[in-house]
Amino acid sequence: MLGFVTLAAAAALALAGINFYAVKRMPAGTPLMQEIAGAIREGSDAFISHEYWVIARIAALLAVFLAVCVSWSAGVAFVVGALMSGAAGWIGMKIATIANVRVANKARETGSIGQTLKVAYRGGSVMGLCVGGFALLGLTLMYAIFGKLLGQLNPENLAIQANWLGITYIPFTMTVSGYALGCSIIAMFDRVGGGIFTKAADMGADLVGKTEAHIPEDDARNPATIADNVGDNVGDVAGLGADLLESYIGSMIASVVLVAYMYYTNLHAGEASIQYTLVSRLIVYPLVFAGIGILACIVGILFLLSKKISDNPHRELNFSTQLSAVLTMIGTGVFTWWFLRGEDFGPMGFKLGVLSPWVAAMAGNIAGIVIGQLAEVYTSFDYRRTKLISEASREGTALNITQGMATGMESVFFPILVLALTIILANAVAGLYGVSMAAIGMLSYVVATVSVDTYGPIADNAGGISEMSKLDPSVREITDHLDAVGNTTAAIGKGFAIGSAALAALSLFCSFLYAQANPGDTRGFELNLNFIDTLTLSGGLTGAALPFLFSGILIESVSKAARKMVQEVRRQFEEIPGILTGETRPDYAVCIKISSAGALAEMKLPAMLAVTTPLVGGFLLGPRFVGGLLIGTTLTAVVLALFAANSGGAWDNAKKYIEKGNYGGKGSDAHSASVVGDTVGDPLKDTVGPSLDILIKIIAVISLIAVPLFSKYNLLRWITSLFN
Repeated sequence: MLGFVTLAAAAALALAGINFYAVKRMPAGTPLMQEIAGAIREGSDAFISHEYWVIARIAALLAVFLAVCVSWSAGVAFVVGALMSGAAGWIGMKIATIANVRVANKARETGSIGQTLKVAYRGGSVMGLCVGGFALLGLTLMYAIFGKLLGQLNPENLAIQANWLGITYIPFTMTVSGYALGCSIIAMFDRVGGGIFTKAADMGADLVGKTEAHIPEDDARNPATIADNVGDNVGDVAGLGADLLESYIGSMIASVVLVAYMYYTNLHAGEASIQYTLVSRLIVYPLVFAGIGILACIVGILFLLSKKISDNPHRELNFSTQLSAVLTMIGTGVFTWWFLRGEDFGPMGFKLGVLSPWVAAMAGNIAGIVIGQLAEVYTSFDYRRTKLISEASREGTALNITQGMATGMESVFFPILVLALTIILANAVAGLYGVSMAAIGMLSYVVATVSVDTYGPIADNAGGISEMSKLDPSVREITDHLDAVGNTTAAIGKGFAIGSAALAALSLFCSFLYAQANPGDTRGFELNLNFIDTLTLSGGLTGAALPFLFSGILIESVSKAARKMVQEVRRQFEEIPGILTGETRPDYAVCIKISSAGALAEMKLPAMLAVTTPLVGGFLLGPRFVGGLLIGTTLTAVVLALFAANSGGAWDNAKKYIEKGNYGGKGSDAHSASVVGDTVGDPLKDTVGPSLDILIKIIAVISLIAVPLFSKYNLLRWITSLFN
């Protein structure tokens, strides 16, 4: 099984390499197009290099902490996870900055939506394949090296050990959790830093360029245009890839850690024991499940790239994703029946026998599709809710924003209801392991999802290059068509990420309850958390407030950088009159530096808040407080993330609906109001929403790793012992 998973990961990375160089060999267009694309590529490289240097120093400290306070293997696994996530983001950003100009050139040469779509999708597939390939390759290494999985997992790795601090833990669970934390750290910084960069540039370009100077989007006369295009790559490509890679790994780690704790505690609780052969299979099962998903996605990608493409990009992309999903469902169903047959499932609570975990995964799969469709209903201008925002824009900015907020708030209830029903169903058929499998099912074809999501920013960049290169308007029409589809697919992708984060966090929370009850205690315990307890309730209240503090810091960070950007664009328009007449070229480099400096300075506080909050709470007040913190943070963050993603997406598409000629079209008062509404939604949908789903998981993983430490060493326990 380990060999199969390795081959699946290698196949994904091999196809990523083939598609990377296939795109790179395509012609890059006119000298002006190449010059503009070169500026975007140079800015993207400079920012991500500096960002990774900042991350490396912080990651080194965390790796040392894990190696010293938990185990050396957890420290090494953390570094491997960070490297795998960082590599995926780096390569994805590189291909995006190579593909954007080639997409514009293909539209210029052929005038075909279908052929242009192929180039953009081929570029996006590199990111998707790298996410699946690097994530699974790194996790397989952890199994092979630290799990001693050269055929079967060594039982010693599921036995309790104690480190030099007297902390008891299960070695394998701490190792894979360290790997997940490494992925999470990169995702947090990429999403936060990239989100601040891209939204500062985007808001500055829109507020001055569109509403004050009344020049088109991506006009070469706008000094913030290049910075905006750079932001698409560092935020919506590198950040997106690291985000979904972390979700992908988090869901698998949740199931692995949970079954390991269930096995050990069940073994010593005087109950019917879970057979070790079943446990070893259930620990490998998520990896093979993901490997089958990767192979199914490879088929879906190759099918789209090899067929004749119609002029309906939405249908083509949907078919590729649906083909990947169907093949994943069939392949994993057959594998589940073959791999788990003949085992005793009684102690695991599998109500449907051998297919129980697969049914739970399919429940998550269907839930992801439903949540994605609900996101489309509330964010696409093909539906009533977004059109209402466009219509309200005729009465001014205030009503545009009011209607958008109402739409975002209403959009939360039904996805949450779907998640609740999925949790109930998954638990009914396969217990807590089923809940973790529901998260895996939701992300089982993540390669296809990321490929489609990444294609959007590439098409958006291509539109900017065509505008700045003064290509025929028909080229921009093609790229705008592709970009509009990309906005919808991005909204669907955010729903998947948020939903899977909630399910994975719930599984990690259950593992936290096992771990905080002291796995070395062979007396057994109740798997529950007393919410009436004052410490737990206080933790719940604190956790419920944390996502709001986190989001507020992010929005304020975007606002600070955007204000500087607005001031700089205004300064250039006022002091260099030749810019607006087209006689003088703007100073793009200053705007790129403003976004870079703002992002690098502001990304540290929210990221460190996510890392340190459970540690500070745990070492001060102990595990009961942190248990409440996890519940409060998860519940509030999921709701707030859905609101942020959907309201921002609705504001964006309401603006695009007006730009298509409705309610006065471009240049009208309604359009100006919609631009402001879109600007308000920008930090919500592209900074706050994506970062919150990372917040959920990073707090859960850190709490799980550190709970053996702060269960034994916390200030409250020390003070209590003094008085007793």
